[in-house]
Amino acid sequence: PDPPQRAAEPGTQDSLFDPRPAPLPLDALLAVHADQSARHARTAHPDRMRLLTASESAAFLVAAEMHRAGLPWRADTHRALLTELLGERYAGGGQPRRLAELADRISDAFGRRVRPDLPADVIKAFAEAGIKLKSTRRWEIQEIDHPAVEPLVEFKKLYRIYTAHGWSWLADWVHDGRFRPEFIPGGTFTGRWVTNGGGALQIPKVIRRAVVADPGWRLVVADADQMEPRVLAAISRDPAFMEVAGRPEDLYTAISRQGFAGDRDMAKLAVLGAVYGQTSGDGLKNLAALRRRFPRAVAYVDEAAKAGEEGRLVRTWLGRTCPPPAASEHGDTDGEAGIPQDAPQSSAPDREDGRTPAYASSHSRARGRFTRNFVVQGSAADWALLLLAALRQAIAAAGMRAELVFFQHDEVIVHCPAEEAEAVAEAIRAAGDRAGRIAFGDTPVRFPFTTAIVECYADAK
Repeated sequence: PDPPQRAAEPGTQDSLFDPRPAPLPLDALLAVHADQSARHARTAHPDRMRLLTASESAAFLVAAEMHRAGLPWRADTHRALLTELLGERYAGGGQPRRLAELADRISDAFGRRVRPDLPADVIKAFAEAGIKLKSTRRWEIQEIDHPAVEPLVEFKKLYRIYTAHGWSWLADWVHDGRFRPEFIPGGTFTGRWVTNGGGALQIPKVIRRAVVADPGWRLVVADADQMEPRVLAAISRDPAFMEVAGRPEDLYTAISRQGFAGDRDMAKLAVLGAVYGQTSGDGLKNLAALRRRFPRAVAYVDEAAKAGEEGRLVRTWLGRTCPPPAASEHGDTDGEAGIPQDAPQSSAPDREDGRTPAYASSHSRARGRFTRNFVVQGSAADWALLLLAALRQAIAAAGMRAELVFFQHDEVIVHCPAEEAEAVAEAIRAAGDRAGRIAFGDTPVRFPFTTAIVECYADAK
């Protein structure tokens, strides 16, 4: 229930967030908690659902603290980068010098004035040259033999930086030496995070040169190695796959010796094909080889795909449920039709805006690809929440000055005094192992990280 309203004092107006709100009655809070506990108890795996709820709460706390701390950002370095890449800005406005020069070269190649920032104008110009295009995407343009292609590709690359991380972005988002995006945990259906503005999850590598630690401090940048395949090993309980995922070596190299003649690239394609649904052509052949060696793992995602095609719901390991299919596909389908909560579940990759991918409900085969990946990507997101909670707890328990400042999917950045950097790197490793044990139980699967201790974010990759 809403708290009782307090009358404003004469001549004043209450703020949006009143610093002295009337407290909710204790019995109302207890009733809400009891209802939540009862709903947890009705799930197939109450302990997992309680863990998911707790980890989501921890994630929102981590997100708020990362926003408060901010990612260290050198505005002067950023401005110098923009001038280096884009050229000087003209006093009268308009695009910077380098973009203007490329636009002139593109127009000269077509023999008339063309606006390269307008896709319709570019498509029309190519059509007049006898070349039919469906879009101006880089991969499509690069297949064309025309003198406008080279400057157009370069223009598109630089224009993206200009519009997404140019001078206006810098003025809007970087203040007092910090970039403070608003992180939104669980912003996508699989539980992956998004950000509200600022494009924090899509910082180009060249712009990362502006992410510089404070004097005497360092950035500890840690990437989880082959996170989703390792999660598949843990949730499928495939003995052979878990054994391989527990070895102290690159996962794809280890798999390549299990039926792929030592070809790491082929092994990687097979695993990703199983997770993302590439089941035709070479993908089908590679999947067959993977199935012979790791039958339970492949069966797990295959069953998730089948459930999706049939309009059933699937869940992540901790219990996050996929969105239902469109009513026009399967009618009113809200049951799970016999799929256990710990059975295969998956989805196609999340969109960064958190909306359902268009193909997730277009037809049954597409939905099967969606649910195939949902169980893996979503369970990986479950693990990542526990990683963040465990890392935050470890930093606080050690009395460190270190701060969590960035997180995306399988990467975390901690800003810390130089003397704490090695301890932070070890805390990240330990938090990954702890998250694996808490989420998936006692399995041989390892969750290692590639960790770099740097002054500049760009130097970590």
